[in-house]
Amino acid sequence: MNKTIITGALLAGLLTAVAANAECSYPKAPAGLPDGTTATQEEMVTGMKAIKEYNAQVTSYLSCLEGEMNTRIEAAGPDAPADQVEQIKAIHTKRHNAAVEELESTASRFNEQVKVYKSREKKS
Repeated sequence: MNKTIITGALLAGLLTAVAANAECSYPKAPAGLPDGTTATQEEMVTGMKAIKEYNAQVTSYLSCLEGEMNTRIEAAGPDAPADQVEQIKAIHTKRHNAAVEELESTASRFNEQVKVYKSREKKS
């Protein structure tokens, strides 16, 4: 019985260590978004789906970052110097903001192409 408890505790510790060392995968922005001046409706819909998928990937990434930050703060321990905790939070904030900024930029570029497409369709 004691072996089972000890083995379980070691396994839990190992899994926590692995999770703490796991890196969140930065999502890649979709390439080849449609050009509103020449795109078909199907290409625009495909582009919209790519943006939605990218948004979901960024949301997942941000959640992973949050968990990673919390794990690193927990690993630092309750007696960790305040500057160490602040450094962990600052790194998290930079990574979070970079992902959000890239998502917003990509979505904005796509939205501009949607406007161009709609303008072109009105003229037709």
